[in-house]
Amino acid sequence: MKELLIGIDWSWGHYDVCILAPNGAILSQFRIARTTTGLEQLQKKINKFEISPNSCLVGIETAHDILVDFLLSCQYQVYVIAPSIVNSSRGRFGSSGAHSDKTDARLIAELLRTDQARFAPWRPDSTILTQIKVRMSHVDSLTKTIIQHNNRLRSILLRVYPQPLTAFSKLTLSITLNFLVTYPTPTALDQVSYAEFAGFCRRHHCNRPGWIKNWFEGLHQPAPTAAAAVVQAYQPEISFLARLLLTLLEEKKEAINTVQTLCDQHPDHAIFASLPGIGKVLLPKFLVMFGEDRQRFPTPQSIRQLAGTCPVTKQSGKKRQVVFRKACNHAYRDAVQQHAVASVRKADWAWAYYLAARKRGHHKNDAFRRLANRWLGIIWKLWQTNQLYDESYHLKQIHKHRQVEPVI
Repeated sequence: MKELLIGIDWSWGHYDVCILAPNGAILSQFRIARTTTGLEQLQKKINKFEISPNSCLVGIETAHDILVDFLLSCQYQVYVIAPSIVNSSRGRFGSSGAHSDKTDARLIAELLRTDQARFAPWRPDSTILTQIKVRMSHVDSLTKTIIQHNNRLRSILLRVYPQPLTAFSKLTLSITLNFLVTYPTPTALDQVSYAEFAGFCRRHHCNRPGWIKNWFEGLHQPAPTAAAAVVQAYQPEISFLARLLLTLLEEKKEAINTVQTLCDQHPDHAIFASLPGIGKVLLPKFLVMFGEDRQRFPTPQSIRQLAGTCPVTKQSGKKRQVVFRKACNHAYRDAVQQHAVASVRKADWAWAYYLAARKRGHHKNDAFRRLANRWLGIIWKLWQTNQLYDESYHLKQIHKHRQVEPVI
């Protein structure tokens, strides 16, 4: 026996494992706990077959599990198989749709046995990229939390204290939140003189007399009055949410600064920084999306499929249908679309490409999606060859091939 095919279905409390021979025979099926003892038990059961670790192929549905670190430390070949592939493959063992953790583990092992060429071995990221990924995930989590608490605070203010929403342009401004901490009720606002308010603004680093005057006038615009008992009931939550949002915004700012510092140290930073319109926010997202393993995306189409910029073609006989791709990484789709929007202000050919798509009848988002698809092909080539983007070279290539509008 030359290799083992191991499928693992993970959950919060345990792992289900299925070990197959190359001919598909089930060698072992068992469940282990999500503990050190459980992981040691897994390694012992695999070692019984006396197969080299490099010939032990392990499939799992996620790369974000502590088990993956253990498997890599054992020098096993780890393959991350997307849950969507597992779900769409369940019909191999029956049409009823019934499944369990045990059968899913076998299915993952079976996919490695029959479809191994479709998957690439998982390679861990460098220390820098791992830190960028984790910090970017933290930023995204903070953003969602800020939006949630911002919406809650806004709804409360609309109910009992609308004046700050009228005066300040944004609820998430530091000056707005500090004002709500200091003056959390209409009663507290009524007792504030212009001189006191101006002093408050200066203490929070705002010295523009015009802004201070407009804010003060906005705060004292006539507004409906809520019942005193309702205002009193909401006052503690207003103060709490304002302080919480200040903390979250400061943490997000520090996390973004850390990400930018890490990005400057990454070997691929110069490649993505050379792209017109990339900006400091999108650059780490592109670093995370492409990663460092050049073999993970052997063709530009593979990264386009992941980001969802290329359409799906359904063809049978004379019937052919081209539809929007829904199965993709939506965070990556948003990132490449944002870059496409920004690039039209920096690259003349991108603006011309967008206008040509609009003239052909494509709506705005579709035109930007097509431009993003074109950009991914360019970025993939730069990434594979470790070259920087050169606008003049790209224009020469367009002229050389007489292709103003690339076919998508």
